[in-house]
Amino acid sequence: MKRNLLILALLFFTISVNSQVLIALLLGDKLNTGNIQFGLEGGWTFSTITGLESNKFENNWDLGFYFDIKMKNQWYLDTGVLVKTTLGNDDLTSNDLELIGFEDIEEEGTYSQRSSYFLIPVLAKYLFKNHIYVEAGPQFGLLRKAWVEYNYIDGDYRGTIKKNNTDMMNRIDAGIAAGAGFRLLKGLGWTVGAKYYYGFVNVYKDRPGTKNSTIFLKLNIPMGLSDEQKGEIKGAKEEKKTKKESTEKYKKKQEKKEQKKLDKENKKIEKQK
Repeated sequence: MKRNLLILALLFFTISVNSQVLIALLLGDKLNTGNIQFGLEGGWTFSTITGLESNKFENNWDLGFYFDIKMKNQWYLDTGVLVKTTLGNDDLTSNDLELIGFEDIEEEGTYSQRSSYFLIPVLAKYLFKNHIYVEAGPQFGLLRKAWVEYNYIDGDYRGTIKKNNTDMMNRIDAGIAAGAGFRLLKGLGWTVGAKYYYGFVNVYKDRPGTKNSTIFLKLNIPMGLSDEQKGEIKGAKEEKKTKKESTEKYKKKQEKKEQKKLDKENKKIEKQK
């Protein structure tokens, strides 16, 4: 009964999150205000599980959405949901497989633990005037499914076998995250950054010391802008263009272009003669 309720709750959560993403994309302009910025967050993860012999990163892409909520002065609350995230550990050893209770181990091929999560960061962010930011705070995870993936080669044939081991995992994950990054276009454009997450909850039930340890490389893309933000971005671009046009390098480049154009016209006139 408890398992059925948990599955029902996970299904409801999945539908709810996917609906929020769709609504957020459609209502981007409404979600972005002077104090709130909404957008898509995507990137690449490099994750391992502590307590295992293998420390080879499981790497995969992630995707979700974010909210930057302005609190006071240069302080923001960075939150949202990573809807698609796969954590785990690559190239598990035979001791690792025995530790997690995996049976029928083949000598040939490689094994990897993969776990699909919904991740929710709740980070305090400080944005410096040079548009560099630092952030730190708790992050929570809800496990969707987990599996051990066996990859092997038999002659010219490459095969993959997946065995579900969700029941061996703790459904809830929680830990601490910290990171830094930079916002382009004078703090009005895309954001690039990185953060590190360390889980406080054991990944496997009754397996102490098995924690998620993950590096996130991320790109935040604002979706929909208020008229005020559009005006600020337009002004920043025009200012950048003006500065560029005022440099000696730009002037010399334009002079070369004009000279090439003039030489081309002169050659054309000489041929006509």
